[in-house]
Amino acid sequence: MQTQKIAGVIDHTILKPEATSAQIRQLCEEALHFGFASACMNPFYVPLAAELMRGSAVKVCTVAGFPLGATTTDAKVFEAQEAIQHGAQEIDMVMNVGALKSGDDEAVEEDIRRVTDACHRGKAICKVILENCLLTREEKIRACQIAMRAGADYVKTSTGFNSGGATVEDVELMRATVGPKMGVKASGGIRTYEDVLKMVAAGATRIGTSSGVKIVEQARAAGD
Repeated sequence: MQTQKIAGVIDHTILKPEATSAQIRQLCEEALHFGFASACMNPFYVPLAAELMRGSAVKVCTVAGFPLGATTTDAKVFEAQEAIQHGAQEIDMVMNVGALKSGDDEAVEEDIRRVTDACHRGKAICKVILENCLLTREEKIRACQIAMRAGADYVKTSTGFNSGGATVEDVELMRATVGPKMGVKASGGIRTYEDVLKMVAAGATRIGTSSGVKIVEQARAAGD
């Protein structure tokens, strides 16, 4: 896979709570330099990122209901709307995992639909984090189907803040469930060029990682 194409599927990410403004500036500078799909940070830093990347093709990505997904739908909608007002173009929301595991698919769908609708009104895309490490295979399939019905643009494997991250098997299952038109984002524990190639081969169209620079350098070293 060509280096430019690799960079173009990466969401260059810092979501750790201790991230400083200097680190966010570096994240954005690297995203611009390497041509990553987006730079992803916590909502507090969205105005800074939007200022730094104004006019570029690199998107500003942030999160809603992160990392637990257990806040109210109103809170998630507000987070998404405020972030978009401040310049975010992509929102990664966390699904209500407990509601899904309780069998309350209607609440899960309403949660996703309302955030997705808020994103689309603001001309932003919505990615739904399923947190697969907490789900059974059947629950992963249901979650993907719910996200599709709710109109989300992507399903995403993980927050990176729980007991497990992306796996090839999960990405394959998600892609098989949502079909060819919906986005699939693999995130959590992806640190090497080889990891990216495996996830893309499994059906991922976006990669969330804090190791974007290293991955691109590895791709260049491999001559791709």
